[in-house]
Amino acid sequence: MNKIIYSVFAFFLSMLFIDCTGCSKSGRDNSRSSREGERETIHLNRSSKTIVKMSEENGTFKIPVEINGSNMNFIFDTGASVISMSETEALFLFKQGTLKEEDFLGNVNFQDATGAISEGTIIKLKTVKIGNKILKDVEASIVHNSEAPLLFGQSALAKFGKVSIDYDKNEITFE
Repeated sequence: MNKIIYSVFAFFLSMLFIDCTGCSKSGRDNSRSSREGERETIHLNRSSKTIVKMSEENGTFKIPVEINGSNMNFIFDTGASVISMSETEALFLFKQGTLKEEDFLGNVNFQDATGAISEGTIIKLKTVKIGNKILKDVEASIVHNSEAPLLFGQSALAKFGKVSIDYDKNEITFE
């Protein structure tokens, strides 16, 4: 327990010395306001569909996702076990007041696609909105690297009954 408290404290302390303005690898979408007034909560309804446009960038597909009210562009990654973000993105959410100390659940080791093991922090995202669907209390990880990409992984994808991709239209349908 002390190690978890120390790690969370160290993470918050390190955030004081990081300035995320001008981050070149950011997945944030600053073209829209991160808050557009209070919205009615839409719960995941498996009987309805939502279609999301993908954009291709350097051979990867990105989708727009709203995390705790902030718009971000995530790599659609069926191989990622959880939603994943860098320390820079976590700091952005923390500075916005949408990621709070109580959302930090502890540290864990992760294995990336290259096989490398690195330490990360598990958090709980209050809301993950994709299209017209809102997921609540979704597990995610903070990779202790300021340039790690935003990955939309299985901790969110598994909550949908069906996900299909139309590469001709660059669309993903969530059911």
